[in-house]
Amino acid sequence: MSMYGVFLGTAGGPMNVRQLSLFVIFGVMMSCNIASADEWIVETAAGTGKAGFVGDGGLAKQAEVNNPFGVVRGPDGLIWFCEYGGQRVRRINADGHLETIVGCGEKGYSGDGGDPLKATLNQPHEIRFDRDGNLFIVDMSNHVVRKVDFTKKVITTIAGTGKAGYSGDGGLASKAELKNPHSIQFGPDGNLYICDIGNHVIRMVDMSTQTISTFAGTGKPGKTANNAPIEGTPLNGPRSLDFDRHGDLWLATREGNQVFRFDMKAKLIYHIAGTGASGFTGNGGPAILATLKGPKGIALDREGNVFLADTESHTVRKINVTTGVIDVVVGDGTKGDGPDGKPLMCRLNRLHGIFIDEDGSLWIGDSENHRVRVLKRTQE
Repeated sequence: MSMYGVFLGTAGGPMNVRQLSLFVIFGVMMSCNIASADEWIVETAAGTGKAGFVGDGGLAKQAEVNNPFGVVRGPDGLIWFCEYGGQRVRRINADGHLETIVGCGEKGYSGDGGDPLKATLNQPHEIRFDRDGNLFIVDMSNHVVRKVDFTKKVITTIAGTGKAGYSGDGGLASKAELKNPHSIQFGPDGNLYICDIGNHVIRMVDMSTQTISTFAGTGKPGKTANNAPIEGTPLNGPRSLDFDRHGDLWLATREGNQVFRFDMKAKLIYHIAGTGASGFTGNGGPAILATLKGPKGIALDREGNVFLADTESHTVRKINVTTGVIDVVVGDGTKGDGPDGKPLMCRLNRLHGIFIDEDGSLWIGDSENHRVRVLKRTQE
């Protein structure tokens, strides 16, 4: 059995205590923390540290942004992010200038069928692109997911009615009710998965039929047991999700303070990180024995390593998929604003969105510092 199989869980379940101890020793000997390497630095890509909208159209580093959350690289090769406080989606262009793409900056729920720049949003949390290059926005406080078709230049609602609730499974997603959806991601099947956190479930929209169903969760918060079936097992605050290279879904739970892997073939859930208690302990040891503190973002790199926006500890933490060890890669556990430079000395402030680029760079929505930051390798 490979160590990858032992850590992630097999039909026999996850590691026992003795195996965990061995993994601690192995992790200390073999793990490589990217933040400890001198060639990795943190830089501000957008924002001055002041919340606002001054400087749009100018250099992103000299412009004001307002509580950036979700960050992603678009099909155009550029970095896009949504502003929870600014009610906009913005893009850093190739020349380093900042451009608003969606939202007029006012809080509301209007504009469907029209120009995306004239639409109102209500605390957008995350953005993703589908295979056709359409933009999808989790419009959290409107309880909907919206779509921007850049060919037609229109914005529409594809899931949710604008009313908080839990209804509509089996029917059109646009007629279903959601409750404070937070995170979205497209699976390998092309379908859209939604963290419907207010209902403690993950919903799935079949993009070929536009119908919605509950993929995981029972509608009520509860303990998620290891090696449990996906169907019928409760979740506690499903906050952020992503997919790995094998097509498995990974989930961070906010109230649950844990990370789980959903084996899409076996249809089982494996407990990967977090004891369930809220805290900032266990760094350098097995992730399954560590405490997390309100994780609100998750992203996986090409090797399958897991990165967490551990929001209430103001850090980015990494789970090494080979060793099972968790460590800090950005921040020191104290709220602050930088400085840019050495990752472990760069303090963050309630970060939310994270995204792993193709070259391994890590983009961070450093939310309450009103900056978009990037952890990247320096030029040698």
